[in-house]
Amino acid sequence: MTTLLYDGTFEGLMTAIFEVYEYRFEPAKIIATENYQSESIFTDHHEVITNHGKADRVLKMVENNLGKKGASQLLRVYLSENENAERLILSAVSKSIKYPNENILNNFADVDIMDIAKINKSISREVHRMHAFVRFEKLQDEVYFSKIEPDFNVLPLIVSHFKNRYRDQKWMIYDLKRHFGIFYDLQEVQFFEPAFEQTQQLKRTENILHEEEIPYQKLWQRYFFKTNIPERKNMKLHVQSLPKRYWKYLTEKL
Repeated sequence: MTTLLYDGTFEGLMTAIFEVYEYRFEPAKIIATENYQSESIFTDHHEVITNHGKADRVLKMVENNLGKKGASQLLRVYLSENENAERLILSAVSKSIKYPNENILNNFADVDIMDIAKINKSISREVHRMHAFVRFEKLQDEVYFSKIEPDFNVLPLIVSHFKNRYRDQKWMIYDLKRHFGIFYDLQEVQFFEPAFEQTQQLKRTENILHEEEIPYQKLWQRYFFKTNIPERKNMKLHVQSLPKRYWKYLTEKL
């Protein structure tokens, strides 16, 4: 077996899949370099250098065979950070090459395809929760800031939602778990990776909040408290709809 080591990016993964066929590696295993642990001395290794041309050719082939929706499903598998993501994506691409006239992602009798469907369902649920549970704080520079810590790397998937919803104000969303964020400057959205000292500041924003923010937070908390009806309290249902792992980032739960 040949193990292909890539840089961990989606384009790097697409390049690796291209080279599986280019060099006829059979069987093949794809692993991000940062996740690789030395295996048997009898295992061949191949270093993949990300190539945009090769990656684009794989993506175009996937879109031709599976449509844009199918390509999006494979991207979501990659963003899930599932330990089997590379294997599942390679499996789906291989099947789409073998059966180009079929949408193999509809073949739920196939174990790998079923796993891809389950991952996509989980990702969609997390995206929906991010749309609902993101809470912004106004900072001193009048940028609205939110920190999140999702189970999956869904930040790239929620960009369009927040850009369309908050077009008239500057905002920033930072993923504490993956140490990168997105910033909207009233014109476009940019990804950023803060320096270490900035990261510490973004984790604890108490000292950089706008003077208007604390009164607004207290007002919202009071509203939430006053509209609560104790006799109708159902914590089991509440936790099902709003899992506890999100509470620490919700203003009304502070």
